Amino acid sequence: MEKIITFAVPCYNSAAYMDHCVQTLLTGGDDIEIILVDDGSTKDDTPAICDRYAAEYPDIVRAIHQENGGHGEGVNQGIRNARGLYYKVVDSDDWLDTEALQVVLNKLREAARWPKPLDLFIANYVYEHVEDNTRKVMRYRNVFPQDRVFTWDEVGRFRPSQYLLMHSVIYRTQLLRDCGLELPKHTFYVDNIFVYQPLPAVESIYYMDLDLYRYFIGRADQSVNESVMVGRVEQQVRVTRLMIQCRDLRQVRSHEPRLARYMTNYLSMMMTISSIFLNMAGTPEALGMKTELWEYLRTVDPALHHKLKYRALSAVGTIPGYQGRRLSVSLYRVARRIYKFN
Repeated sequence: MEKIITFAVPCYNSAAYMDHCVQTLLTGGDDIEIILVDDGSTKDDTPAICDRYAAEYPDIVRAIHQENGGHGEGVNQGIRNARGLYYKVVDSDDWLDTEALQVVLNKLREAARWPKPLDLFIANYVYEHVEDNTRKVMRYRNVFPQDRVFTWDEVGRFRPSQYLLMHSVIYRTQLLRDCGLELPKHTFYVDNIFVYQPLPAVESIYYMDLDLYRYFIGRADQSVNESVMVGRVEQQVRVTRLMIQCRDLRQVRSHEPRLARYMTNYLSMMMTISSIFLNMAGTPEALGMKTELWEYLRTVDPALHHKLKYRALSAVGTIPGYQGRRLSVSLYRVARRIYKFN
């Protein structure tokens, strides 16, 4: 039996918090599917918890145990095995608002009966900051029409802090398979590829102004923690390079200019983040990696390289000299305090 949606939950030593995540998903009822992907957990009871849920809810929950492959391979495993018409990733330390979930599921059930399938559903997400117990809602009212189907031609301008994240999107499962999405193993930050590569394949979109996804942020070991990002900066660079090569933005621009504008801004943000964290690392190897990244962009698309190199956002990460690198880091930290994105 096909389910209306598959929720994939990559789990790695998640025993301390995954119950809350799964319990919110279970409120979706019998026509949802939850795939718990145990990514080679060895330090706690994550494998046993996955099996317990699968035994207790055999018509809803499936447990998949794999050798450690990283978050991206957990997402891949979910796509390969999903039986849902739609697909959403929920990290094991996050959760969904149960009231908003019911509204979204009702709309997806309705969409499943439409003559032409809906490709992408978008809802808001909420930063839940553990450090100061505050919340910040990321909405898209200024960007998307609400409560109706639309296309990229009707999309407005995103603000500098506004992007589609894994938390805000629900894709049609077959679309992800058809566009050949395969996230790299043993690599953090692959969620950026997830919300970038499939977009040109999307023909129909629906946005509801609902706060669905709750993004728990502030743990010291999270991948978006600043010190952790510096230590894993080569993985950030790897993801950025994959994004450069996965889509020809010149081709996208010829068919969907508004989408190309958004994807260019997203890539600019990725180049900026990579450059700033390489500046934070500050080693000769890191600074050489920054030069190589920009040169790689030049070889792929010289015009895009020039555009990004000298636009305000990207230029922050490429200010020359020691003082320039210090300034770029300072500006990043000011933006982080304002927008509270990690």
